[in-house]
Amino acid sequence: MKLSVKKRGNSLSVIIPKEMAISMNVEDGDILFATKTPSGYEISACNPNFVKKIEAARRGMKKYRNALIELAK
Repeated sequence: MKLSVKKRGNSLSVIIPKEMAISMNVEDGDILFATKTPSGYEISACNPNFVKKIEAARRGMKKYRNALIELAK
């Protein structure tokens, strides 16, 4: 899908087509994240640092499941 680049003051902005915004579930004012990849950049509505932290938390919850159950009592 083609994206348009427009100059806004000293910055450049990218225009996201309506179909792409709907499929990414983003609206006006939302924050997108750009992650550098070997082939360029990936734009996502999901914070990659948050995903890493959630994955680490899930591993910890799985490893210490019994202890967490006891703590919840």
